[in-house]
Amino acid sequence: MPDAAHRPRIAVLGAGAWGTALAVQAARAGHAVTLWGRDAARVAEIAQARENARYLPGAKLSAAITPTDDLGAAARGAVLILAAVPAQHLRAVLERLPADAAAPIVVCAKGVEQGTLRLPLEVVEGVRPGGPGAVLSGPNFAHEIARGLPAAAVCAGRDAALRDRIGVLLGSPGFRIYGNDDPMGVQVGGAAKNVIAIAAGAVVGAGLGENARAALVTRGLAELSRLTVALGGRPETAAGLSGLGDLLLTTTGPGSRNTHLGNDLGRGRSLEEALAATVGVAEGVATAPAIVARAREIGVELPICQAVADLLAGEMTVGDAMMRLLARPRRDE
Repeated sequence: MPDAAHRPRIAVLGAGAWGTALAVQAARAGHAVTLWGRDAARVAEIAQARENARYLPGAKLSAAITPTDDLGAAARGAVLILAAVPAQHLRAVLERLPADAAAPIVVCAKGVEQGTLRLPLEVVEGVRPGGPGAVLSGPNFAHEIARGLPAAAVCAGRDAALRDRIGVLLGSPGFRIYGNDDPMGVQVGGAAKNVIAIAAGAVVGAGLGENARAALVTRGLAELSRLTVALGGRPETAAGLSGLGDLLLTTTGPGSRNTHLGNDLGRGRSLEEALAATVGVAEGVATAPAIVARAREIGVELPICQAVADLLAGEMTVGDAMMRLLARPRRDE
């Protein structure tokens, strides 16, 4: 293997749990990596300890990973830019990228931007029109990726050659990346599953039982699929890794921030208390009202996502939300 100075370099933007895990995976795949974080003091701590103790404790960073708070230095000369900042901060970070940082941008965030109601690749296109881009998604917990446990993900984009290149650059024997030419469907799956996970967590936290959670997750998948198709995606994408796969992991796995937050809400904590107890960003909180508004624009009903948005806004309790869902007109599945 060539030394770090002669390896292709990948830039990871965002030094949270997911960004750090992606940096570890990119280094594992044989590349030099720059890991950018906006907080200079925290970046210095990561560089000194060779570990992101706040967001991904226990995952040691190899010598191939260089933490930095210099965005231009991180991105210039990279062969890929992995954007792993939260969806609500993606635009601001992309706008700061220097013009000569021309590598393809792979969005690794999941959500819908508040205000514009745009999905991540739509944000990329708005900031850097015509530039190459793709989205990486799937059922992946950061701590497991960092440990090298077996996992699969989806790289979606319209450019088949770019999809293949990303798969080759980031894949490894324990991290299988599938290509997909339906970026809209993949993005909707990633955004909606976080909202549905809050609902699933709230149901369990409120003591409403596993039957209720199973019903809610199943009907949540129907919402996800319905919105995917309405926005031009394919229904089979909703049944794949970025839809059903990610939904199952996020609504049942103990490492899900969104499910944990929903559980706290179900137990009677306020949103402020639940957020204070959450390490990292629960993307579903900002995404819930945005995805409902996006769906409303095209006449699509998302009753579960709407209930989550109302719950987060303090307009109803978990019990009220369940009663409203159960009171919907009966119809065939």
